[in-house]
Formats: sequence, structure tokens, C-alpha cells
Amino acid sequence: MIRLKLRSALLLFTLISTQVSAQAPFYANDSVHEVRFYFTQSNWDHLLDSFYVDGKEERLLAAITIDGTRYDSVGIRYKGFSSVSVSRQKNPFNVKLDYIKNQEHQGIDKLKLSNVIQDPSFVRENLSYEIARKYMPASGANFIKLYINDNYWGVYTNVESVNKAFLRNHFGSSENAFFKANPESLNLTGENCNLSNSPGTDSSNYTALYELRSDYGYSDLYDFIHILNTKPDSIEKVLNVDRSLWMHAFNYVLVNFDSYVGYAQNYYLYKDQNGQFNPVLWDLNQSFASFRLADASIHFNGFSIAQAKSMDPLLHHNNVSVYPRPLMRNLFNNQRYRKMYLAHIRTITEENFSNQAYKSRAQTMQNQIDSAVKNDPYKFYSYDHFKNNLNSTVTDLVEYPGISDLMDNRTAYLKTYSGYNGSPTIQKPSYTVSGNDLFINIEATSANNVFLFYRQNKNNLFTQIEMKDDGMNNDGTSSDGFYGVKLINQDENLQYYIYAENDSAGRFSPERAAYEYHTIDGSVDLVINEICASNETSYSDDQGQYDDWIELYNNTATDISLNGYYLSDKNTELLKWKFPNVSIPANGYLIVWADSDTLDSGLHANFKVSASGEGIYLSDSNKILIDDISFGQQVEDITFGRSPNGTGKFFTMKPTPNAYNNTVHFGNIGKTKQNLISIYRNPADNILSFKNMPKGNSTIALYDLNGRLIQSNANISGDVQLDVSKIIPGMYILSILNNDFRQNIKLIIK
Repeated sequence: MIRLKLRSALLLFTLISTQVSAQAPFYANDSVHEVRFYFTQSNWDHLLDSFYVDGKEERLLAAITIDGTRYDSVGIRYKGFSSVSVSRQKNPFNVKLDYIKNQEHQGIDKLKLSNVIQDPSFVRENLSYEIARKYMPASGANFIKLYINDNYWGVYTNVESVNKAFLRNHFGSSENAFFKANPESLNLTGENCNLSNSPGTDSSNYTALYELRSDYGYSDLYDFIHILNTKPDSIEKVLNVDRSLWMHAFNYVLVNFDSYVGYAQNYYLYKDQNGQFNPVLWDLNQSFASFRLADASIHFNGFSIAQAKSMDPLLHHNNVSVYPRPLMRNLFNNQRYRKMYLAHIRTITEENFSNQAYKSRAQTMQNQIDSAVKNDPYKFYSYDHFKNNLNSTVTDLVEYPGISDLMDNRTAYLKTYSGYNGSPTIQKPSYTVSGNDLFINIEATSANNVFLFYRQNKNNLFTQIEMKDDGMNNDGTSSDGFYGVKLINQDENLQYYIYAENDSAGRFSPERAAYEYHTIDGSVDLVINEICASNETSYSDDQGQYDDWIELYNNTATDISLNGYYLSDKNTELLKWKFPNVSIPANGYLIVWADSDTLDSGLHANFKVSASGEGIYLSDSNKILIDDISFGQQVEDITFGRSPNGTGKFFTMKPTPNAYNNTVHFGNIGKTKQNLISIYRNPADNILSFKNMPKGNSTIALYDLNGRLIQSNANISGDVQLDVSKIIPGMYILSILNNDFRQNIKLIIK
């Protein structure tokens, strides 16, 4: 346990979003990519039409290029349902890069190219995904200029697949129950994937409605549906309620009704490691009221653009559900959930529409693709329609509302909606530490109830606890609007958000909670800051020997005596080496040589550090662990240190003994012969080629950023090629070792 000191001042906290795992560069918001298909069959379109008509998901082999990079043996088929027609030239495509070969593009093995039907503006889908990504896990999206056999086929939207890679990125797992709400036969007057229990108690009755994307899961799905419909008071055990409220808020603000709202489809469900199902948005090309065929309530036969502008976001609470929508109705029956839902609606509206930010982004997107749309030979609408639909209604077979006309009016309506206004105000939260207890405080005006939701890391569930204004929780005097809560035996590593409500409305801090949250990253006063387990030339002791070393750092503004502290390389023998009566200065460093030379002058521990990997432990005389670090196999003259210095995680870096760990370093380090060896390509995808290899046998080793050995090839002589196609995309250190030298190269695998 970390020993905490009483802090008289309010300590630092930061704001964290679970979006830290950014979208792949290929899905950068403002990028327009060029993709080319090369079919060998002259009747390729007829073959793809036949696959679609026959209901097959068979693919046609082709070669493709993505921004000039070529991939052979790619599998291509149509995608979608209503957007496909054998009488059209411009159909949507599902492109599988690893259909035959194990190949990816920037870590992406599948492209989903939509043909921009039902959207004269061309920006509905990309703009909607950009907004959604602020509040929940949602796909990356941008534009593609597609060529087929070098003939320009037009502008497509390119949307990131919701697949296992997506799940790992956003949920930290991918092997649990996973479904696509995609009924085999869409019933325009039925329930489809509405999550009702009307199909019965046999989980097999749900197989035609919910497409299984994992190895198992129908029994899990039925258990969730059963609780949702019969025990909604227990729903938080099996559903991420906050994520569901965000999805509903998004759909209703943007009038995205080709979703769970309308025909109850176009979303995914994934069961995370905590046993909760999480909905994920999909197929947003008919957002901004392009789809108006049904709302499953009083507008079950469709609604007009005027009705879309003033669509009640609580229609399934305030009125009827002609077609059951338990994921809305059973949640909206809970008064607190309703207030949270309306708080999310306010956040989406204020951050994107009240300030006109959406209009600026939509115009920027149109400017990106203006000439490409103008020259699109198979677009479904005219160039004038494209230019006008950002602001004005375009009439084709149906009316497509002008996005700004719709949203400016909808914003005005929502801002007067009951529950939108009148919420408490919340000031910046703060915290203090007393012994092993942590107090979190916040000032909230006009609040009846204030709640803290907290957890230790993003893979845990948030725990809810009420904050008090009673003068007994480090909160000032009773009823002064300053709320507090005491977390017993809680260290300073915490993720949390706060929700306050009154009789009228609710408010979150931060506003985008729980997708974003505050974090308390309490640094330990005394830390292991850097270790060198393979020291050949980097730093020598007073005897001129290049031994292994351990660096400690003092994070405080006062000196720390090390009398009574111990270092060890075994967690079963924490009191292995006792520090002499020395101090480490304020914000200063101390080097301990791990060489077993205890008789030498200076600080020399009675153990050595293994370059193959082990642990280092810092503790006090009571065997209370102050800090520890475990590491894998280390690279010669490369250290393992904290970045940021004193507080951050451990990375491989250039040695910085008794100095600030400034930046992670991946260049050539130690005994090198600069420019001796060259590699091609870097970034690499499949094959890595080496030129100018030295005479004699060499070893080529690949390490990850934590110093773990990933792959090693020994007895290499002369120029070679190595297969890296099975290595997970990311950044690595490529180490080339020879009797005469070592060269370390930063390598990116795509």
C-alpha cells in the first residue's frame, strides 16, 4: 500500500477521456483517400450482382491500391441492404484485405465503403460519427475517391468496421458475446431487434434477429433481454445504462431514426468484461432526418420535416410505444435516468449545435470533396443538390431536409424542453488526502442530490456513492453547497465523475461523463525512476566499471531520509539490501549500483539486475512496499524509465542517470556504426529488407516498447529479408547485434 501524507492544499486532478486510443491514421477526420480496384474479370459487376441476388456473401478476388500501396488477392462483395441495387452503377462495397493473404493497411483488414445514398449533402454519415465519437465508442469515418479498373467511380464514405480490433481498442477485450442488430428479414411493421422478449424463452428464437459475431452468446443475450423486460430495476447488472442513454440522446438530437428508434436495427451489442452489454452505433447515412419512415410511437407511419424539428425526445415515455422499445421505455421509467438522458441531450446540443460548430465542420467536409463530387459520374443527386442540402431541403423521390434548417430549429426546440434547463451548477472538483483516506469535494448550487462515481481503472465498473453537505465529510459547514465524500483506505489513483440533480434537471462533471472522467494520478513521494540492466558503455561507477544501476527519484519539495528503506530483486525477500543513513534531495536523484560489490565506495547493493527480466522492489522496514517495477528482457545500453519523469509509466529510453527522463528515445544508442545498415520499408507491412549487413553472423532482435523480446533471428549473414506480417502493428525497437557493434533502429509495423 502506498503511504500517503496529509496534504493541506487542494491537489491536482486532470480530465481523461476513454478516447485515448485514437482512431487509426487512416480514419483521420480530414483525410480523403484514393482506393483503386482491379478486377481481372470484365463482367465483375455482373458477378457481384449475382452474389447479391443469390443472397451469398461470396467475394470476388481483386487487387487494390490504397493511396498507392498495392494489395493482391483481396475479397470484394457488396454491402448493405437498401443501398444496393443491381440496376445501379454505384453500389457499396465490403473489402476484405486478408481474404487470402494475411495483410492489412495501417492495421486495418477491412474497408466498408458506402455509396452516399439518401444524402445529397454527402456529409451526414461522417459528420454524425465525428459528433458521436465525443461521447461513446464509435467508428472512424472519412471519404474515399474510388476507381475501378482506373475508371473514376465517385466519392464514397469510408467507415471503420465494428470488429474485434474495434472492441479491443474500446473495451479491452473482444472474445465475449457480440451481436449485430441485423434481422435476416426486416419487418417494416414488426419488432425486429427491439430487445423485447416476445420471441419467447428459447434463446434459439432470437437467432434470426440478432446476428452472432462471436463464438457464443445467445444465452447471454437472452438473459440480458429477460432482465431488461422483466426486472428493469436490476438492469445495471447486465447493461451499460449510461452508454445506452448516450445512444438515445444522440439519435434524438440528430434525428437518426434508421436505428433502434425506427425499425430497431443498425446497432451492435458487446458484452464487456464486467458482464454489461454495450450498444454501439452503426449506419448513420440517414441521420439528420433523412430517414422519416417510422418512430415506433405516434409517428409509426412516418413523420414530416416539420415534425422532425420538434420531435419529443421522451416520446416513448410521454406517449405510446406502438412497437415495443424496452431499451428506451424501461429506462425512461426511471426518473434519475430521464434526467441523466436529458443532461446528455443538453451536452450534445450545446457542444455541437447551439454554437454552430456542426455547420462549420459540415462546410469543411464539403469543401474537401467539392471537386470530387462535382466529377462523380454515378452520384445519385446533382452537384447543385450537394451544394444546397447543407442548408436547404432537396426534393428527389423524397424530401431531404437542409441540415442547418433542421438543426437550428431543432436546437431552438430542445433548449425550451422541460428538463433541459434548470440544472444545478457544478464547480471544479478537488480532493485532499488524510492518512489513508481520500476526500473528494465539489461545490454545487441548486442541487438536491450529488453523487460520486469512481473506479481504479478503466476496466472496472464505476461505484456510486452519495456526496454529503452535512459538515462531516471535509465539506465545510452543513448546507453551504460544498459537498464531500470520504473514501476509506483509498490511494490517490482514481477515475471519477460527479452527477448532481434537483427536481428539474441533472448535470455531470465532466459534461461528457462517463466517456470522459476526472482522474487523480497521485504520484508516490519516492519512486524507482530508471533501471539499467545491461550497461556496457552508458555510465560508470567510481571504480570505472559499467555495472547495472537503479535510479530513485524524490517527487517532493523536501529531502527524504532513506534510513530504514530497503531495495531487493525478490518480492519474497524485501529486506535484502538496507540503505545506509543517506538522504535523497528534494526533487533529486540517487543512483544505486546493482553489482554485489558492497565493499566499493558509494551505494552498491548486494544483488545484480538480470538483463533477461525480473522485478525491483523498494520497501520500508515494515515490509510495506513503497514502489516496484517488473520488466522483461532488456537491450544493451538502453534503460527502462518513467516518462514523464517521476510519475509516468515505464518506457525504453536513452540512459539519463541523475537527470530528467525527458523523452522516450528510439534512435541509435551505444556502440553503433551510423548508416551502416539500412532497412526497407519502414514503416513495414509484410517483408522487411536489410541492406549493407556486416560480415560475420549477426542477430536481429525485435523488442516492444516495454523491452520485451518479440522475435529474434540469429546467425544472420549478408543481406536478408524477414517476414513481419504476423507482428501486431505498432512501434518497436529493432536491434542488430554483431561482435563488433550494435545498431538500434526505431521500427513501425503497419
